[in-house]
Amino acid sequence: MPTVKTNGINLYYEEHGQGDPLLLIMGITAPGAVWEKHLEHWKKSFRCILVDNRGVGLSDKPAGPYSSAQMADDCAELLTHLGLEKVRVAGVSMGSIIAQELAIRHPNLVKSMVLMCPWARCDNTAKDIFKHMVDIKARLKPEEFSRYIQLLIFSKASFDDEATYKGMLEDRENAKNDSNPQPLIGLEGQAAACIHHNTLEQLHEIKQAVLVIGGEEDKFTPVWMTKEVANALPNSDLYIYPGSGHAFHWENIEDFNPRINQWLIAH
Repeated sequence: MPTVKTNGINLYYEEHGQGDPLLLIMGITAPGAVWEKHLEHWKKSFRCILVDNRGVGLSDKPAGPYSSAQMADDCAELLTHLGLEKVRVAGVSMGSIIAQELAIRHPNLVKSMVLMCPWARCDNTAKDIFKHMVDIKARLKPEEFSRYIQLLIFSKASFDDEATYKGMLEDRENAKNDSNPQPLIGLEGQAAACIHHNTLEQLHEIKQAVLVIGGEEDKFTPVWMTKEVANALPNSDLYIYPGSGHAFHWENIEDFNPRINQWLIAH
């Protein structure tokens, strides 16, 4: 299992596929393996690099708080270790704020980006959601915490679809039996990074092509956040999935996977 010493921690990563490199940065609570269903499609076109962010998975989980800039530096040192520059980057949720900082702090490492359900700053509602996530993590069973996250990220249409809901129930059971769950200390660190991220006044510095993409019914990071990021970037495309939540990439996976693949090939 490959790990690299980056920025004072051991960072776990995997590589799949061949072609130009594509760094995939996952969101809060989730290891890189959660990209699995997207990876199946994208690895046919790209050398996909999955990373477990600090605080989760097989990477180190030091005490926080973490910052989005610190986590971007983790990724930068990984890319440097691999001898890579001008890498395509896709980041979802917390992964999107890490990607923003990566492009700002290490512009030579980034060729283009896909920012999924991003934000440039948190309002008080978003801050309280992240704080509440930490509070209930300390109090709920793993399967109960999984249900709470599902309520945040999926639209009503997903809950109403029996096949999708069956998958949610399976995910809750998997959380119950997870042999390597994210510890509270890791979530605390990641939540701090999410709360304090603020790049609104710096996004104009990102000159690379960026696809900003979100869900119309996202309750977790509402669509105004996605649009604010897109409007602040000088070279962005914006796409909003109608009727979709924070997990729009799962709810529209048959459209999403080829859409992103095609955009990345073009950029």
